[in-house]
Amino acid sequence: MNKVILSGRLTKNPDIRYTQGQDSMCIARYTLAVDRRGKDKEADFINCAAFGKAGEFAERYLTKGMKIILAGRLTTGSYTRQDGTKAYTTEVTVESQEFCESKAKDAKPEDTYQQTYNEQRAYGQQMDMGDGFMDIPAGVEDNGLPFN
Repeated sequence: MNKVILSGRLTKNPDIRYTQGQDSMCIARYTLAVDRRGKDKEADFINCAAFGKAGEFAERYLTKGMKIILAGRLTTGSYTRQDGTKAYTTEVTVESQEFCESKAKDAKPEDTYQQTYNEQRAYGQQMDMGDGFMDIPAGVEDNGLPFN
């Protein structure tokens, strides 16, 4: 099983690029500073890549210093540098990402939750992510529907 869950702060705004072609896809790359446990207050800097809708979410909402939590998978690769030496890469391919705190640091916890929920819900509706259920059209009597 290859599963990574991280919580940390973005070290800078995401680097956004789009693929070429008729079905262009958003690719957002960013680095997450993840604190280590202990007295030393050290951090690990983890490279992350979000593709498609996850990349568009990062482009729209994520900024430097923001605290997020993400889940993904560890991806490794390699390439040859111009000097002929081989370089190895490791990054997290983001599958999901969420806010850990509100933009307004003074907000009450219930306001933070509601703001985050509203932002994510609005984004999900805009992207037509769908939840698999059909809305009941206006004017339809629901007396015959189950779970009344």
